[in-house]
Amino acid sequence: MAAVLAGTFVAQAVAALLPHVPTLLAATAVSLAVEGALHRWQPGVLALFAKTQADVTVRHVARDLLLVVGLLRLGEQDWETRVAPLVGGLLAVYALHSAVQAVSILVRRTRTLPVVTRNIDASALRLSPAPALLLRRPGHRLLAFGLPATAGLAVTSVTDEPAWAAAGIALSLLLSLTGLTLLALRLLPGRRPAGEQEVLEWFDRWLAEYRPTVGLYFSGGVSSAYQANMWLEPLAKLGGRPVIILRERFMVPKIAATDVPIVCLPKVATLMRLEHSTLRVLIHPSNSGKTSQVLRIPTIKHTFVNHGESDKLSSCNPYAKAYDEVWVAGPAARERYALAEVGVEDKDVVEIGRPQLDAVRPYAGPPAGAYTTVLYAPTWEGWDGNPGNTSVIAAGENLVRALLADPGVRLLYKPHPLTGSVDPRAGAADLRIRELIRAANKERSGPRPAPSADLDRLTAELDRLTTAVFRPGADQVERMLVQSAPEPGRAEAVARTTAAWEEAYWASLPEWEHQIVTDARPALYACFNVADLLISDVSSVVSDFLASEKPYAVANTSGLSEEAFRATFPTVAAATVLTPDAAGVPALLESVRHPEKDELAEARAELKRRLLGPAEPSSQERFGAAVEALRKAAEEHRTRMDRRLAAVPSPRREETAAALTSPQPSPQG
Repeated sequence: MAAVLAGTFVAQAVAALLPHVPTLLAATAVSLAVEGALHRWQPGVLALFAKTQADVTVRHVARDLLLVVGLLRLGEQDWETRVAPLVGGLLAVYALHSAVQAVSILVRRTRTLPVVTRNIDASALRLSPAPALLLRRPGHRLLAFGLPATAGLAVTSVTDEPAWAAAGIALSLLLSLTGLTLLALRLLPGRRPAGEQEVLEWFDRWLAEYRPTVGLYFSGGVSSAYQANMWLEPLAKLGGRPVIILRERFMVPKIAATDVPIVCLPKVATLMRLEHSTLRVLIHPSNSGKTSQVLRIPTIKHTFVNHGESDKLSSCNPYAKAYDEVWVAGPAARERYALAEVGVEDKDVVEIGRPQLDAVRPYAGPPAGAYTTVLYAPTWEGWDGNPGNTSVIAAGENLVRALLADPGVRLLYKPHPLTGSVDPRAGAADLRIRELIRAANKERSGPRPAPSADLDRLTAELDRLTTAVFRPGADQVERMLVQSAPEPGRAEAVARTTAAWEEAYWASLPEWEHQIVTDARPALYACFNVADLLISDVSSVVSDFLASEKPYAVANTSGLSEEAFRATFPTVAAATVLTPDAAGVPALLESVRHPEKDELAEARAELKRRLLGPAEPSSQERFGAAVEALRKAAEEHRTRMDRRLAAVPSPRREETAAALTSPQPSPQG
């Protein structure tokens, strides 16, 4: 398409110089069509044009001026005087376009607030709907507002009547002037959002009124929001007043539905205002470059909870020693940190279990129906190129073929969302696995449940409760306006509706049909509850599945012997180890269907205690107790610091105290 666009300009130039009206009109029409298509489907190509100084304004000016050249070549000698006013009108159109662009930038700046919120009533900041998208995007705006002028010039080239060009230019001027007026009105003091200082003062007041006690701090890339989302429910169930602190504006809409207040603080200076708040504990589910910025706040205690525990080296990152405490699921993780020797002292490790797993149902015996449900949930390839990270490349197809070969198996395939993001081979293998599953489904048949009206109703209700509806073109300020304080009881309604939806969802599927699960719903833990067996890799999925004590298997694609594999990765201790050729799958299925042949049941129960800690008290209770203990430690630390500061002479403090205690003159002087 980029080549076609460049070609149209060449054709337009040749046609204007010849002159040849049909070619000139055709090249102009095709140029406009390709321009619109690029804006709609390939904006990256437009960015490349802009880097070569051929941005949308330059292209549009060139297109119109080539039409003017064509008019001059077509007309008589007096056409120069007749075309001159048209050129002046075109210049006025582009001058207005530049003015509209300048004012749109000013409007955008007034709507770029230093604090972005969700679940907070920020109406005091004079929030308003965003300007029309056409007024904010220069490319779309110029195409729309400049089209009448271009069309008028084209018609004039056919009719030799300058009136058509004049009318088109006049309409373009009117559209541009209207857009400029609409944008300029938004700069009036009463119609623009609060200024930076006003927003910061409002944020300070909100902190003082809400008085947050514990927060979830998160910073990451576009695809990393799941790391924070898994901690939303445990955070919401804590006592006190939780808050979610984000650093990237794009992350605000990626956080899943929650009633917990969300604040995004992109600038370090704004982040530092937390120092003077009641916030005492920040929970970190991941490490990022921006984590070091918030660690500078001395009034807050910081703890690392990770977004999942496994035997991977990433579960013992040396960065963890920067936190006041490291919270882990059970004794195995404590031992893992000790063996890793990354600087995390044992006294700073606190075992809290995995609060997310309280909803995972325990083992209830062998498969009761005609089919054994197997969940294959491989992890992704990781950043380090280790072939043992994921089984998808070396073993995935063999495992799936072996499972599909058993007529009594129903397969649930749930790949990691990042599969193929680093190694293309993983992405290609994932696609082949999906094709194998689709082909297997075509060879099966059986009764299919009737369409579920309940599922449709519950889906609509869940979408209503968890999805904010924005008009096209809504910016962050408008989203803040729409996503104000949640209605009372929404969190409880979401929990009830989610449970009902999951039950209706699984009931709506044929028990014989294999499933590829890639949507946000059903969640991984919902898959745990319907699965009889898990096959996965060395990942946190294995540790989490152990909460059910159901049988599980781990694919060994590391190149290690089984003995060395089990010794290297403690989470494999109670697993059936599968080789890349999947030869052990039939025996594995036999042990799942006949518990008397399952020799690893006791080992799973013991490993569960090592990985996740005791069943009582619950993980949520231990999580809450850890938060409260760290909050008290933060309060005690702050008290000690205040005493030390009070003992240090301070001229300013002494002047303030003297002014407060000295006699004040009477109003009469």
